[in-house]
Amino acid sequence: MTYPRRNLFEPGQGGAYHCVSRCVRRAWLCGIDAYTKKSFEHRKPIVEARIQQLGEIFAVGIHTYAVMSNHLHVVLSVAPPSAYQWPDEEVARRWLVLYPPKPTDLPTRHAELCADPARVKVQEKRIENLSRASGDRFMKSLSEPIARMANAEDKCKGRFWEGRFKCQALLNEKAILAACAYVDLNPIRTQIATSVTTSLHTGIAKRAKAIAKNSSLATQAMRPLTGIISANFPQISNAEYIELVDWTGRQLHPGKRGKIAAEEPPALRKLGLDSAHWTMKVKGIGSGYWRAVGTAEELIQQAKAMGQHWLCGMGLARLMQR
Repeated sequence: MTYPRRNLFEPGQGGAYHCVSRCVRRAWLCGIDAYTKKSFEHRKPIVEARIQQLGEIFAVGIHTYAVMSNHLHVVLSVAPPSAYQWPDEEVARRWLVLYPPKPTDLPTRHAELCADPARVKVQEKRIENLSRASGDRFMKSLSEPIARMANAEDKCKGRFWEGRFKCQALLNEKAILAACAYVDLNPIRTQIATSVTTSLHTGIAKRAKAIAKNSSLATQAMRPLTGIISANFPQISNAEYIELVDWTGRQLHPGKRGKIAAEEPPALRKLGLDSAHWTMKVKGIGSGYWRAVGTAEELIQQAKAMGQHWLCGMGLARLMQR
């Protein structure tokens, strides 16, 4: 049963979300199609670059992402208006990057937009919010050009993506961290990669590459890969996050090559996380929760705000509070 996303979050309010878009009609997004043996590897860097580009246009912060064979994940935070103060000229510039005119028409279009404050306000609302239903274009702007490219290459028409993308509200910093770990472990879970630092086209691989080029980034606090810092992200360093995700992958997949760490990673102790509960929460992102991830009390409040009596995941949340 579909549910209006406008009831999951209100336009103009900040929050963090885990979004998933999946292909339909047995379409293949990236990688090698096991049925046709045709390679679509060239699409992965295109999709990855699009995610990063949109993070620089919309009022969001991209925490991590994973480009998979027939779906993609994005963990992002939506910034409330108080988190940024864009002048009309900046809103117009961002909008024209999203929908670029001919290069010769760019100065004229920019001037026209800046001269119409009411229109600028409309465009600003469109780059604030998350769901298409509430007026935003983020997921639409991500999926539409990819679908056009894929359909042109496949020489077909029609839907490439499912009609709706899955969206989970992440109600606290631990939920954000668990969603990030779940997304970054996707390539390992599907046996596309054997380690978190070698899994290509993921947020954690981008962090690892940045550290390899500049070792001082290892001890710096974890921040969005691109975009605005607008959510209460856990206070851990980039290196601590990578270590935590690697350790979590070894707990979820103990048969994986490599020795399971003898001690829990520092991030667990720093954040006051129980190791067993932590792995349950990460696994629950995919199946234990549905529309929201948080504590039992937070899920109860979220359900009331949505006009419901309960939300999937309350039982799991209560179990982890024992």
